[in-house]
Amino acid sequence: MTDTTDPAGPGFDPAALLKTLPNRPGVYRMLGEGGEVLYVGKARDLKKRVSSYFQKSDLSPRIRHMVARIRDIQITVTRSEAEALLLENNQIKGLNPRYNILFRDDKSYPYLLLTGHAWPRLAYFRGTPDKRDRVFGPFPNAYAVRESIQILQKVFRLRTCEDTVFANRSRPCLLHQIKRCSGPCVGLISQADYARDVNNALLFLQGKDDELARELTAKMEAASQALRFEEAAFYRDQIQALTRVREKQFVESRSAQDADVIALAIKAPVVCVYLMMIRGGRSLGGRAFFPSAAEGIEAAEVVEAFVSQHYAGRPVPPLLVLDAATVPEGLEDWLSDAAGRTVQVLTNPVGERRAWLAMAQSNAELALTAREGQRASQEKRLAALNEVLGEEGINRIECFDVSHTLGEATVVSCVVYDKGAMQPSEYRRFNITGITPGDDYAAMREALTRRYSKLAGGDGKLAAGEGVLPDLLLIDGGKGQLNVAVEVMAELGLGDLPLVGVAKGEARKPGLEQLFRPGAEQALTLPSDHPALHLIQHVRDEAHRFAITGHRAKRARQRTSSSLEGIPGVGPKRRQSLLQRFGGLRGVVAAGVEELAQVEGISRELAERIYRELH
Repeated sequence: MTDTTDPAGPGFDPAALLKTLPNRPGVYRMLGEGGEVLYVGKARDLKKRVSSYFQKSDLSPRIRHMVARIRDIQITVTRSEAEALLLENNQIKGLNPRYNILFRDDKSYPYLLLTGHAWPRLAYFRGTPDKRDRVFGPFPNAYAVRESIQILQKVFRLRTCEDTVFANRSRPCLLHQIKRCSGPCVGLISQADYARDVNNALLFLQGKDDELARELTAKMEAASQALRFEEAAFYRDQIQALTRVREKQFVESRSAQDADVIALAIKAPVVCVYLMMIRGGRSLGGRAFFPSAAEGIEAAEVVEAFVSQHYAGRPVPPLLVLDAATVPEGLEDWLSDAAGRTVQVLTNPVGERRAWLAMAQSNAELALTAREGQRASQEKRLAALNEVLGEEGINRIECFDVSHTLGEATVVSCVVYDKGAMQPSEYRRFNITGITPGDDYAAMREALTRRYSKLAGGDGKLAAGEGVLPDLLLIDGGKGQLNVAVEVMAELGLGDLPLVGVAKGEARKPGLEQLFRPGAEQALTLPSDHPALHLIQHVRDEAHRFAITGHRAKRARQRTSSSLEGIPGVGPKRRQSLLQRFGGLRGVVAAGVEELAQVEGISRELAERIYRELH
């Protein structure tokens, strides 16, 4: 890979630069004033691709605007287009260029995990699995994984409990009582029979339903002929459960092939890309994506951006189904190179695959309609809020909330509402220390100071490059917290920033909230069905959720460390041995003296001391 920077003159002469570009694959970066990265793209032929920006007359308004701002172009030559695809995606995520189509999808997809233990367990999983484990997916969302786990529990009765729970059970749990687990923890099923159920579950997950049904039917008939009626009834129940599950599948497939179906719906200025996942011939559901900076872009370019960003670092299925009008040139070659094997791109599907594409297209249009309705609703709420507060142009709202337990592990959250939706990537948490435990006013003061001292200069002007000030600041609390916010904003030179304190109403019942404004004697109470109140409640509740989540995590960390660190004779190595042996602090607390003494480095005397300290 070779990196080249082409110097530009004062007015930027594209002709001189284009002569130096090679006819090789690579990535190009359009730079503006001050080196700002405007756009990152990849090309099979850098010279042809970059030249097209300056030679075509039918560029979209967005691209014309970008070209007018170009002051330099940098290129990186790669060995192949697949390598360029990966590099482009990494640079887009790292540089966040203004003119690129961006799909916000940093969260990993969930999988269904079947562990490699002697008694395998079903689990929801994200991340990198152990080599001995088997994963199935990816699934489009957590709900699809949990639904599949429930199905497998009903049909095959595999365990889902953690290893620490499994190793310390003395009697069957509730899942066994309701026939969702065969009770391997207490020896109610032999290892051979459990392995048989695991193998049947694997057949189901691999889409071999017919083979599984035939096998279960044969075993049922054999058991019946041998007068083993209880065993025959067990197989009968499994067959019936399997039949009910298959009836619920809304996509029938004659093959067990894995595939992704991609459909596109456009209603300017909003674009929706819908991804439907087929695994083992069974639909796992789908997910809608709404890219930014996609207005006025051709369908093929949107799909190209989605594919390059979505499959970077993720497994590519052997088959992609798309509409012919949305397929960019060379897509099949790119994917095959990236996957290291042949990937088929089907653009004119027939039969069941046509049904998949039609379903994905329908879902894309429904998601786009829902998005439009949501945007209209948010615009209505914002307009109502501006009217109630007597303001104009409130679009960006930031909300603060304090969370602690009797002063322990104090956390202040800051959430952001902007562009008609919550913006999780801009959320912040502030860990508060050095204050009197339970002093919410001091906690709020510290969080506000830390948040806005970097945003505001001494004269009240926005500091360059430090972020964006909100149009409205919400404080979850009454007059006391609001007065603290007023003081902090005045000290920072931001006294003109609109502020509202949100106090819970009588009996903390939603719909009875009181709104406090600086200097106002009386609190404002809105009708429970008022759009402005709904927006305030939505932002406030999200701040509360984010604060609670951070507080609980911080409290758990503190309690985990302090419980064992305070015990004489238990150093870092022994703590690590205890936590690994019992799967965490909860397992250590549940262990008896005899079990503790079995851990390497823990004597009987020390085990008794640990038990006394923890209890």
